[in-house]
Amino acid sequence: MDFTATLVLAALVSALLWLLTVKTSRKSRLPPGPTALPLIGNLPQIDKHAPFKSVLKFSETYGPVMTLYLGWQRAVALVGYEAVKEALVDQGEEFTGRGPLPFIMKATKGYGLGISNGERWRQLRRFTLTTLRDFGMGRKGMEEWIQEESRHLRARIQTFKGAPFDPTFILSRTASNVICCLVFGQRFSYNDEQFLRLLHIMSEILKFASSPLGQMYNIFPWIMERLPGHQHTVFAQVNEVREFIKAKIQEHKDTLDPSSPRDYIDCFLIRINQEKDNPATEFHFDNLVATVLNLFMAGTETTSSTLRYALSVLVKYSDIQEKMQKQIDRVIGKDRCPCMEDRKSLPFLDAVIHEVQRFLDIIPFSLPHYALRDISFRGYTIPKDTVILPMLHSVLKGEKEWATPWSFNPEHFLDQNGNFKKNPAFIPFSAGKRACVGESLARMELFIFLVSLLQHFTFSCAEGPDSINLAAEYSSFANLPRRYEIIATPR
Repeated sequence: MDFTATLVLAALVSALLWLLTVKTSRKSRLPPGPTALPLIGNLPQIDKHAPFKSVLKFSETYGPVMTLYLGWQRAVALVGYEAVKEALVDQGEEFTGRGPLPFIMKATKGYGLGISNGERWRQLRRFTLTTLRDFGMGRKGMEEWIQEESRHLRARIQTFKGAPFDPTFILSRTASNVICCLVFGQRFSYNDEQFLRLLHIMSEILKFASSPLGQMYNIFPWIMERLPGHQHTVFAQVNEVREFIKAKIQEHKDTLDPSSPRDYIDCFLIRINQEKDNPATEFHFDNLVATVLNLFMAGTETTSSTLRYALSVLVKYSDIQEKMQKQIDRVIGKDRCPCMEDRKSLPFLDAVIHEVQRFLDIIPFSLPHYALRDISFRGYTIPKDTVILPMLHSVLKGEKEWATPWSFNPEHFLDQNGNFKKNPAFIPFSAGKRACVGESLARMELFIFLVSLLQHFTFSCAEGPDSINLAAEYSSFANLPRRYEIIATPR
């Protein structure tokens, strides 16, 4: 059968599946939504450059719980704080399913913490949280690692001597070295060529996942696998990262001392050996490779992108930067390394960091959830095998929850006396049982790195603050900030 005939057959099968899906949806109480076309669903109605904006527009007509068709895949979008909280927190157990996102499924071979469900997910999440905490995540030991890495970051920035530079991969090295200490038991030199190559790859992978081509792969993987294109280059790059991880695992096997584990990989290898006679165990090589890939990529790209966006904000709003520096000078000074205990004495700086995360809105759709069985929600039935999209964007930019949702405004996190105040709608790490396992680590990194940088440098750019555009360069799976050359003037 030639390629054209294969595509035609695939189209016919998809049309039949779509018709079956529509017929089933009429019998069940699916949430309302826009009329979908065969095969392509609602794709023609969705902005490919910022799809989350289209979903918000649909919600004005169909309400906070609505049905969309991404190709032939049925999806239910949850819009607004109340709907997202009710699903992820109040009915958290029913919404723990993770959607089989084709790109991630292929990258991880279907294994690992990020894409798993059921007993695999429960075992891997429990083990990962416990192990990362044992190695200091959210504690004093990890704080000291981050403080040490902040010194390497400052030293690298000082080498530019006030000349403009692109901070993208400097910040990637910094954030990645923290997760590398936890996972691999080592940090890498900023001059390590292999390390820099891996960081470039991870940046390209995230760009692809957030591009129209990446969206098409997730919607029509069976077509994209058979067409030429950049997707094949990206998966070759994913395999390069996987091979690096496999080599590191082998190094750990060769030097493992079960009585003295050094890092996450050692602990996993010990657990593999402990459960080698258990045929139902989830502790095996494939889950180790995939989970390390999950941690390595998530711990690098999201934190470094947020740091880079924070620097763009400081350049654009020099008055905010100056106010932060004055508070740092008064509380810490310029010589002592910041620690997490300082955060309660730096309410304005803490508010700015929170507002950076809110305004960047780095994962607008959240990672897709999935109905592992029929779910009753707000009088509707979400059928099994439905993708569920908790729109974090609609929470972080909700007009009921924020005074000026479309403006950068640290006052969102300050009370009338200038003290820091929490907002329950601040959920950049998602919420409920599938919230990010690295949340406490990311919070610590953002605080210590930014305070350390502002102690020693004032940031600007040659083109002036008005040249900074805080709108994302890529918007889909992730909102990725634009790249700028900035100037770090020693204080």
